[in-house]
Amino acid sequence: MKNPEVQIKETKLLSDNWYILNRVTFDYKKENGITEVHTREVYDRGNGAGILLYNSAKKTVILTRQFRLPTFLNGNKSGMMIEVCAGLLDKDNPETAIIRETEEETGYRIKKVQKVVETYMSPGAVTEILYLFVGEYDESMKVSEGGGLDAEQENIEVLEYTFDQAYAMIESGEITDAKTILLLQHAKIKGLI
Repeated sequence: MKNPEVQIKETKLLSDNWYILNRVTFDYKKENGITEVHTREVYDRGNGAGILLYNSAKKTVILTRQFRLPTFLNGNKSGMMIEVCAGLLDKDNPETAIIRETEEETGYRIKKVQKVVETYMSPGAVTEILYLFVGEYDESMKVSEGGGLDAEQENIEVLEYTFDQAYAMIESGEITDAKTILLLQHAKIKGLI
């Protein structure tokens, strides 16, 4: 299948209360030459970054736990999610953003990160590219309790698990966040811990 020809016909703003929700109408020319008109709603919240912090000597990882309203509305009874540290780029490059988010959320001031992948996590409706990283931490890097920023209404619990505990939480269903699963599986495949 070759790439389709796409021409945007109209973009209508539906909401900009928190992020941007647009209704986009476009022509989509199929391989057989027939052009169809499609309309989709697209949510633009900016791009983000996430990181799995690991300590190879202790064989541990740092994760976070916080309330996520969309999961609460879709069957997660507590709304609480265990995840890797993550946040929006806020006009920074991905590396700078994830180093900033790591300190805000976890209290660890890291200097070096390694990019794993950039991915679309929900490409059918959300424009976000998520840049995923791994980075090593140790106790000398702890500069605060973390927990996020009050100005961003963040209330984040910082968790430290052995890698084996965290990895087992995928199978037990305690970890259901895609970026966290992806990074834990990356660490396992690459033998980081």
